[in-house]
Amino acid sequence: MSSITRAAPPLRPRGEGLKALLWMSPWLVGFAVFFVYPLAATVYFSFQRYDLFTLEFTGLDNYRYFLHDDRAWTSIKNTLWLVVFMVPAQVLFGLAVAQLLTRLKAGAGFFRTVFYLPSLVPLVAGTVSFVFLMNPSGPLNQIIEFFGVAAPDWFGDKDWAKPGLTLLAMWGIGNTMMIFLAALLDVPKHLYEAAAIDGAGGWRQFRSITLPTISPVLMFSTVTGVIYALQYFTQAMIASRVASGVTDSPGSAFVPGYPEMSTLTLPQWLFQMGFRDFSMGYACVLALLLFAASMIFTLVLLRQFRALTDDEGGNR
Repeated sequence: MSSITRAAPPLRPRGEGLKALLWMSPWLVGFAVFFVYPLAATVYFSFQRYDLFTLEFTGLDNYRYFLHDDRAWTSIKNTLWLVVFMVPAQVLFGLAVAQLLTRLKAGAGFFRTVFYLPSLVPLVAGTVSFVFLMNPSGPLNQIIEFFGVAAPDWFGDKDWAKPGLTLLAMWGIGNTMMIFLAALLDVPKHLYEAAAIDGAGGWRQFRSITLPTISPVLMFSTVTGVIYALQYFTQAMIASRVASGVTDSPGSAFVPGYPEMSTLTLPQWLFQMGFRDFSMGYACVLALLLFAASMIFTLVLLRQFRALTDDEGGNR
């Protein structure tokens, strides 16, 4: 009867754990200072009435006020609209443009530059230009009316304001397009050749070869797009301000959301409560809600993409 002797695991040098902590200390310090402490402070201030000068414990009053805050719920609905409609439109349009650019035989570099340039334009300048471009008498509406179609008042009508912001997001798909372009160019050519020999058409090749291969990039673009939409602030704020024509001059105060609160997003309402009305405690409640929504959406998307990848791997 033979006995199998197992080699004893090598002894770890004394102090190896301490050395690892020492190397990780810059990250640990940054994580504690810039994430753990702000998160803990936000939770603490959410139970307070805090206006930068006075601090008074109010328990769950801020949370109860949130349940009856109509504008907060309106901002949540608008933000979810952007997640559901703007993010898929931006991702699909970026993927379609990248797919088109991979098929170009001549002028590919020129068209890549053309589609990428809008992403280099500063957000404020690009949004202001877009609002003027899409105003009722602007070039876009004149082109639409040329074909006999009634042109909408993009940023003056509550039903068209969010679609207008979606078009603005699709105009600036340069970064997303370049990421997809790099992923598409990295797909092995011999897979397409083998599929063509087997009689697979273009759509079959795209569904069975392209999508599974670029699925990590698709997941990255979708997750980052959702997080970006949940934090959507600058474009909506500037577009509503320019379209309304209201300034913060004496006797008038701009409230984000024009027209009729249709462009009010959760980050804008958080900003309004915290830095205009100085209701810091209530703003902390909104910040925690935004953080929780980002975490939930990210975890759900990662799980869905992982399940989709596992199913495709099993089918292959």
